[in-house]
Amino acid sequence: MAVVESVCIVAAEDDDGHASLIERNLRRAGLSNDLVRLRDGQEAIDYFIGPRADAHAGACVLLLDIKMPRVDGVEVLRQLRQDPRTVALPIIMLTTTDDPREIERCYDLGCNVYITKPVEYEPFVEAIRRLGLFLQVIKVPNNNKPAGQ
Repeated sequence: MAVVESVCIVAAEDDDGHASLIERNLRRAGLSNDLVRLRDGQEAIDYFIGPRADAHAGACVLLLDIKMPRVDGVEVLRQLRQDPRTVALPIIMLTTTDDPREIERCYDLGCNVYITKPVEYEPFVEAIRRLGLFLQVIKVPNNNKPAGQ
């Protein structure tokens, strides 16, 4: 499994305001990585394991909200962990849901990190800034390899 330096950050976030804050504050934290926004859970599934997923091959980190239309983040997590192409994809749950049972369920399904988005503006901005610093130092595997490689 190759570890690569250039990592695409994929944010599955249905809330336009949160998506904008996430991107702006990741940039303020010094990230210049490609950033892809997906607006719901079905888009996330299609992006990583749909018919055109090979077009997105490379190193990615998924920031995954739970409460999204069409398919929720927990189901996205479940499906991505069942597919051999995305079993090692780093998935960071980034959500307002702070229910301990939901947190435990996400870890049981294979999320790598669970971050609760603060409701207030300043703590939210600070949480994303810290996430940006974290993303600058992590190493991730090359994702979306054909099954069996």
